[in-house]
Amino acid sequence: MDHGWVIRRQELSDAEWDLLRPLLPTAATGRPRLDDRMVLNGVVWKFRTGVAWRDVPERYGSWATLHTRFRRWAKDGTFERMLQATQAKADAAGDIDWVASVDSTIVRAHQHAAGARKGASMGFVKP
Repeated sequence: MDHGWVIRRQELSDAEWDLLRPLLPTAATGRPRLDDRMVLNGVVWKFRTGVAWRDVPERYGSWATLHTRFRRWAKDGTFERMLQATQAKADAAGDIDWVASVDSTIVRAHQHAAGARKGASMGFVKP
């Protein structure tokens, strides 16, 4: 399906968009919204590059729109649904290895580390 998109390296492919599009909330009535794919590409670009919201290129729309939509989608569980859907697809394809390694190393802070009370190491605390 041709949307007139020039797909950049960090943007969603058509296959990725086809997976994620049905998971986005439907637009409420009112003025026309900025295209969800453009907004999602802007959000992805922002987090991949680590820039401030105001520094996201204008080709993705207004930074304020991107930030507002990001916050709304984060609050309503949209990103959680996206994660679950992509994990389920990858798991079904055998692309996820669910083996995890947990390091149980304990590192104790020195008694003079910030927040330690004076005399705490000697079993008493000065009044």
